[in-house]
Amino acid sequence: MSSRERILGRVRRALAAVPQDDMPFEQAFSRDYLREHGERSVEQTVDLLAENLADYRAIVHRCTAADLAATIAGMLAARGSKTVVVPTGLDPGWLAEAEAEQVPDRAESTPHELDRVDSVVTACAVAIAETGTIVLDGGPDQGRRRITLVPDHHICVVRVPDQVVSSVPQALERLDPARPLTWISGPSATSDIELDRVEGVHGPRTLEVVLVDGQASTEVTS
Repeated sequence: MSSRERILGRVRRALAAVPQDDMPFEQAFSRDYLREHGERSVEQTVDLLAENLADYRAIVHRCTAADLAATIAGMLAARGSKTVVVPTGLDPGWLAEAEAEQVPDRAESTPHELDRVDSVVTACAVAIAETGTIVLDGGPDQGRRRITLVPDHHICVVRVPDQVVSSVPQALERLDPARPLTWISGPSATSDIELDRVEGVHGPRTLEVVLVDGQASTEVTS
């Protein structure tokens, strides 16, 4: 008998005399919490996302689909990026105008190799307006989790309005809990006991989010 079987056997014996609940667990508690706070139009929801992203010290860009390649190229050039990690399923047109060397997302890439890369460009699974959160699920256009945690500069593209929801409950409905979910609210940061903020501790020091929609190109910074 394994240790696991012994432990589970003890648990079953301890629970043998415990009476069954009259009501199943999933019905025992009310789940009638708000799906979103207030009523907003699609435009207002996207504006709230941009505002909260900037409040978390992300740099927010808004552009049209036709301007996306030029926008990303300009961001990489402004950063001085010579190399950029690219997920296997990323639309090649997004980097069509970028001069940086493209480094493919490979299983054999080591953290040390990724640390030498200047930037990474990904898509996302969903973006949450009320919390200013971007969620990645490891899809083909997002790549492995580590490529968005090791490089110091992350450019994330959000398709507006299709990938924008108001609240966390709405986002959870779109996500598969079996996938490797990464929830990002601004660049990586932490604070010590004196509240001194340090960025880039366990993720990118700089997060730039591109909201791709039909509006004229603008930029919002915190």
